[in-house]
Amino acid sequence: MKFIATIEARMTSSRLPGKPLMKAGGKTMLEHLVMRLRRVKSIDSIVLATTINNEDDDLVNEAERLGINCFRGSEDDVLNRVIGAASSIDADVIIEITGDCPIIDPGIVEQTIQMYKAHNVDYVSNVMIRSYPDGMDVQVFTLETLIKSASMTNDPLDIEHVSLHIRNNPELFTRVHLVAPPELHWPELGLTLDEEKDFDLISTVIEHFVDESYLFSCQDAINLLKENPQLTKINKTVSRKGNT
Repeated sequence: MKFIATIEARMTSSRLPGKPLMKAGGKTMLEHLVMRLRRVKSIDSIVLATTINNEDDDLVNEAERLGINCFRGSEDDVLNRVIGAASSIDADVIIEITGDCPIIDPGIVEQTIQMYKAHNVDYVSNVMIRSYPDGMDVQVFTLETLIKSASMTNDPLDIEHVSLHIRNNPELFTRVHLVAPPELHWPELGLTLDEEKDFDLISTVIEHFVDESYLFSCQDAINLLKENPQLTKINKTVSRKGNT
């Protein structure tokens, strides 16, 4: 089985345009994410799922610089863009990650994959039962499952939010949920890149650890923010949309 991480990203976000190429600690947000996904032992390859828009040419160039695969598809039909991206490198299993999660914890990604491997189900994630900080979101399912889901819906929301149809139909798709242990349970914490205030917080966290010799974890970020609670006020007013 070939396990492929897909990264959904584009430059034309309405709330924070250009966010995948914003820099902190000398690296773009996409580079931070790719660097972390490369630490996940079970991931065989990474593919950027971006759009055919001219605005995303620079993002494609960044993917090439980082040495990851790239697929370009519809801006609006994200579901089929992810299918196209996964198909383009012969994926069996998709680890769906959004570009909004630049400091995702490789350990949480690996644990989600291992949960998938250990259970005979269609879908495993840590997003349906909110327990981890927002920005640690991982979803795992086969390409075959996603193709089946796409064949069963024309709802615009399902097409925009890749796994929504799977999540909304438990009678069709079996699932297992990964729930955070007590020390990582902080679902109200926003470590996802939606708005400028999120970038301010995420860049602060990145730059705090930039001189460390290891890749900081979700636990490290939580410890930092609990020790410095004033930092959580930076993006406390940001409203969150539904998960992809």
